[in-house]
Amino acid sequence: MKKKGHTPITRVKNPEPAVNDPDWIIWAAWADRITFEEIEKKTGKTESEVIKIMRRSVKPASFRLWRKRVNQKSIKHRKKFEYSRKEITSKIKKNDYL
Repeated sequence: MKKKGHTPITRVKNPEPAVNDPDWIIWAAWADRITFEEIEKKTGKTESEVIKIMRRSVKPASFRLWRKRVNQKSIKHRKKFEYSRKEITSKIKKNDYL
């Protein structure tokens, strides 16, 4: 007798909340691949407003960690992200021919 198949449900540690949920901004701010421009497009909140929300919503130590991470990572801004992708791509292409 065969078991009936079912589609497995993938569970993630921090699932994405709904966009209209206030927690979505905090989730998106922590996500590395979501830029401030995308957050603004979806919610209307600017980078400075997101920073204020993060300052109010998370613990002080978590906020400092997040700010340090955002400042070090170049991917929270679209222009910097696109530039870093071009750099990586050019390095990969150069290494292919060595």
